[in-house]
Amino acid sequence: MLIPSIDLLGGQIVQLVQGEKLRLAFDDFEYWIEKFSKYPLVQLIDLDAAMRQGENTALVEQISKRLPVQVGGGIGTVERARSVLAAGARRVIVGSSLFSEQDGVGRVNTGFAAELAKAVGAEQVVAGIDARGGQIAIKGWRAQVALTPAEAIPALEAHVGAFLYTHIDGEGLLKGFPIEIARQLKPLTARQLIVAGGIRAQEEIDALAGLGVDCVAGMAVYTSLLAV
Repeated sequence: MLIPSIDLLGGQIVQLVQGEKLRLAFDDFEYWIEKFSKYPLVQLIDLDAAMRQGENTALVEQISKRLPVQVGGGIGTVERARSVLAAGARRVIVGSSLFSEQDGVGRVNTGFAAELAKAVGAEQVVAGIDARGGQIAIKGWRAQVALTPAEAIPALEAHVGAFLYTHIDGEGLLKGFPIEIARQLKPLTARQLIVAGGIRAQEEIDALAGLGVDCVAGMAVYTSLLAV
């Protein structure tokens, strides 16, 4: 399944390269909402909130009322998760708050994951596993912890309904997603596995579907490499 992505930054729909360089920006929300209305799930990310430099809460709420979305970006508390779900989101994507590092040792915050699952229901929680160079990145991809996705996924299995793995090394570059990573990660979980980062062609989507893996695409959608 293809899940189109709407990334919000400064009140616009944007596409960034590896979470840093602005490549595309759009103001025509109606156009894209209409385009994506046929999809069973759309990903909606508040990049300002993820980067801790502001928020696009009003826009997130407006879009959540019109599209079936899973929402991420700055969701680090039970209260915030509840608020986003109450505003209309189907699921929340939680990333940075699930991980920490102490004395060079990466940790999965299973206590918070369990608390969140109990509060809103595990099926409404998507664990965001963002990786650069094989290690998990947090805080808007500006920091990393000494943990690999393969270590994190089993630890979170009981507390989430899905995993979202983002391959930062390929994000926005349109060079294709490394299928081998999906092949390695899928056996680690019985939950839905969604991958993102570099998706550029229908053939990739089909190959991932063959593994039982769904995918998110942004840049390829907004540059018309993928028809929506």
